[in-house]
Amino acid sequence: MDWLLACKAVFLGIVEGLTEFLPVSSTGHLIVAGSLLNFTDAHAKTFDVVIQLGAILAVCWEFRRRIGSVVSGLPSRPDARRFTLNVIIATIPAVVLGLLLEKAIKAALFSPVPVAFALVAGGVVILWAEARQRGQSGQAKKVARVHSVDDITPLDALKVGLAQCFALIPGTSRSGSTIIGGMLFGLDRRVATEFSFFLAIPIMFGATGYELYKDWHLLSADALGIFALGFLAAFVSAFICVRWLLRYIAAHDFTAFAWYRIGFGLLILLVGYSGALSWAD
Repeated sequence: MDWLLACKAVFLGIVEGLTEFLPVSSTGHLIVAGSLLNFTDAHAKTFDVVIQLGAILAVCWEFRRRIGSVVSGLPSRPDARRFTLNVIIATIPAVVLGLLLEKAIKAALFSPVPVAFALVAGGVVILWAEARQRGQSGQAKKVARVHSVDDITPLDALKVGLAQCFALIPGTSRSGSTIIGGMLFGLDRRVATEFSFFLAIPIMFGATGYELYKDWHLLSADALGIFALGFLAAFVSAFICVRWLLRYIAAHDFTAFAWYRIGFGLLILLVGYSGALSWAD
């Protein structure tokens, strides 16, 4: 095994796991990291899909009891059927728009500079959303009206699903779009975060299956070891990150992530336009 390639695989797996469920854009980070490491060929695209699968399986494991309860309760429990319906409703907009715009988005936006602009813009939106939650200029603090995932209505789910469509732009962040969107639409911070986790499951499984179906010929035996290393690194780091995030939001808002996005985006633009680094295609 090429140890340099193995180190790249582990590093990218950790990047995926740590950023997938934070409002900082895992796709954006993978595009930038892959460009820096010159890890951008056709196998790299398939590798990104495989490590995303590792990250989403970590969420499935963390919420395995809730998922099992919903699945077993579908025949008899209205709350399980309502929860499943909400996930389906919230998933449909991004799936439809993604299928329609996939080629155009990948051709125009899958490079470090567009990612940088999206990171900065997303950071500004998060700062605005958090200021709105706190209340400024004499306005009262915005009080959440939904304090449990089971209390989300189909209309709430549709609104969050529409917010999720912004995540089709690399650098925007799927989790950021759904969490901040959910908060703006009246969901409690923890409820918005948990619902974002559950929304990731069908979206990421669907995207992973679709991409692997298209590029199955790239899954050669020689690449399996590298893919396995990245998958494992993503699973472990995502599992740790999800548990940490649920504890973090109990006492903090997302302002720190907003400033990180803005700083990281500006850094990408600075090094790119200064000629300090030459981004790989």
